[in-house]
This record gives sequence, structure tokens and C-alpha cells, in this order.
Amino acid sequence: MSWSFAENVLSLKFDALWTTAVALLLLIVGYGLRRRLRFFETFCIPAPVVGGLLMAILALVLHHNGGASVKFTTSLQSPMMLAFFTTVGIGGSLALLRRGGKALIVYLVFCWILAVVQNGAGAALAKLFGIHPALGVMAGAVSLEGGHGAAASFGPLTENLGVAGAAAVAIASATYGLIAGGLLGGPICKWLIDKNHVDIQASDDAIYQKSAAEVMHEGGNSEVTADGFMKSLCLVLVIMALGSLLSGYIARFTKGTNFSLPGYVTAMFVAVIFRNLNDHLHLVKINTRCVDLISDVALGVFLTMAMMSLRIWDLYDLVLPLMGILLFQTLLIATLGALVLFPLLGRDYDAAVMCAGFVGHGLGATPNAVANMGAVCERYGVMSHKAFLIVPLCGAVLIDLVGLPNIVWFINWCTAAAK
Repeated sequence: MSWSFAENVLSLKFDALWTTAVALLLLIVGYGLRRRLRFFETFCIPAPVVGGLLMAILALVLHHNGGASVKFTTSLQSPMMLAFFTTVGIGGSLALLRRGGKALIVYLVFCWILAVVQNGAGAALAKLFGIHPALGVMAGAVSLEGGHGAAASFGPLTENLGVAGAAAVAIASATYGLIAGGLLGGPICKWLIDKNHVDIQASDDAIYQKSAAEVMHEGGNSEVTADGFMKSLCLVLVIMALGSLLSGYIARFTKGTNFSLPGYVTAMFVAVIFRNLNDHLHLVKINTRCVDLISDVALGVFLTMAMMSLRIWDLYDLVLPLMGILLFQTLLIATLGALVLFPLLGRDYDAAVMCAGFVGHGLGATPNAVANMGAVCERYGVMSHKAFLIVPLCGAVLIDLVGLPNIVWFINWCTAAAK
């Protein structure tokens, strides 16, 4: 850590070790605040967001007072981000599609279509408001269906492509989405049930009697041990390395074009290919609990670093356009869920509960979806096993198979079109 004075301003620079220590401290503080303040728990706001925002707000105050500036060395952020998306890919078993039946296919395809529509609408509205169309993508599927994880990943990437304020817009939109998704999912579900006089009766089909967590951990070792953790970490690191190698080859072939493919996207797809080959060839036994632990740690560290490095003052000139885009996105997802998805899923109790989840993760994140569905099922006293299997599988795992390439394409297209 170093500091210097210039023009009566104290400049603090944290090296990689100090930055990591501060990030972990903020992450612990975030977990503590989540446990103690019901607001954060109610709206499923992640601990890294809570802790990281404290630092971002402090940096904003220091920036306004003009007395100090803070700079972090976030060199660990990229490998942690790479590790997180690799674990997402390891969870992307296509065998899960068979477990959800026709309803899962319908729900998943609808979520994929929503990702395209969100990005298209965001880019079009951004251009209408006179701002860079890539900022509309940041307020689209990047932050809404993608949540804070995708926002913290694609925001800095887009800024590196020359779009100022992209990271701040993405994080702000993701935070809005968490709150809006948590507030709207339950009321929309209740309106659907009341308006359509839905019978409060859930599907008793045997394929829906296991939860998403049980299905995803099926056949794996459920015990977390040092040996299992090291083997899982080795697997993740090898796939990360292969993904980075593939990204380098792609960059070489696309040199001179406007196309850019981040290393974490290639790592995720290498992981998906490995997982599905391994499901058939049984090359290694994947300890899904250990992989989940690596995922949680990687996400916590990289998201905290992204949040605490956020320059909130970059949002000043974008507040009104951003509000317009987000309000339109909210109306869009509520309308699509109630008027299109609900009929497609059968207009029954399970369909209504799944719509509550759809609004939750379509605007916010999968924990929002689970919280919305849990509140609805508690209100009516009937558990929808079908919804609790399909929605988390799609929202947490399968949606990224199309969602991430869609985001990459829109970012590249918008930055190329704006030149």
C-alpha cells in the first residue's frame, strides 16, 4: 500500500495483497449486515454487493470532498471471474433437460428469447435517448437476467471497449433488478391466480418431486473434504487454462475485426463440453459440493472487488435515460410473464408460481425467484415441486448456454455500430 499528496489531495493506492484483504473484509461485513438487516435478506441482495457498495459509497464521499482518492489493484478479479464461470459451465449438464420434461424446455426457450429481447430493447432505447447503445445492453440481459455476476464481468469489459460508465450502469441496473424482481413477482402471481380462478393444486408428476439442488447434485459426492476440494480445484484450473488458450486462438483469428470473446466465456463452454462428455464417458467423478464451494468463493471475491472499485459518479449524466430503460424493461417482463408465459405453461397453479420465479430472476437473480416462489407457496399452502425444479435449473445453470453468447454478440455489435 502506498500514498502520496498532490494538489492537496491524498491518493491511496492499494497493492494486490491489500486489495484482496480489503475485499475479504468487506465480504465478511456484507454477510454480517445481511444477517442483521432484514431489508437485504428480503430482497436477496448478495453479501458482496452489500460490502462492496460500502467502499464505493465511501469513495464517492471522498471524491466529492476532494480530499482523497482511492485506487485498488484488482489483479485477482479476472482469475476469480474465470473460475466462477468455469464452475457455471461444469454445472451445465444437458441431461438436466430431460429431467424437467416439456415444461422445462418451454420455460428455458422463453428465457433465452427474453435475453435477446432485453438486449435489443435496451440498445434501441439507449440510442433513442442519445447514449451509447452498449449502455442499453448493460441495462438489459447483462444486469437483469445476468445479475450482479454478469454485470461485474461485462461492465468492465465494455468499458475497455471505449464505453464510459458501462460498469456503473451495469451494477446499478442489477441492484434495481434485485429490488424490482423481489417486489413484483408475488403480486403478479396472485393477480394471475385470482383473475384466472386457478385451482390451488400442484402437479403430482414423479419427475418433479426432487428439488433442483437434489437433481444437480445427483450422482456426485456430497461430502466436502480436503482431497475432494483439491481435485475439484485442479479440475477447475485445468479447464480455466484450456479456456484461456482457446480464447487466445480465437483472438488471433479475429484480429483486425470488431469481434471480442472474453476468456471466461470460452472457459465456460470448455467446461460445458467437458461436463457432457464426462456424463457419458465417466472420466472423473465430479464432487458437485466442492465445485459449488469454489463457485461461491470465486463469485464472492470477484464481485466484491468489482463493487468496491465502482465509480458511482460516472452515473450522473445517465440517470434519466437509465431510469427510462429500466422502467420499460420492468413493464416488458411483467407483460411477457403474465400474458405469454403463463398461457404457454398451462394456466395452472404451477404456471402461476413459475411466473413469480420468472419475474424474480428475469429482473434480478435466481435467489429472487426462489424467494418469490417460496412466498407464494407459503401464502396458498401448496408446494409447487415443478416450479422449484424448473426455475432454479434454468435461472442458475441452463440460461447461460445461450445468454452469454447473446450478450457477447450484442456488445460487439453495439460497439462496432457506434464507431
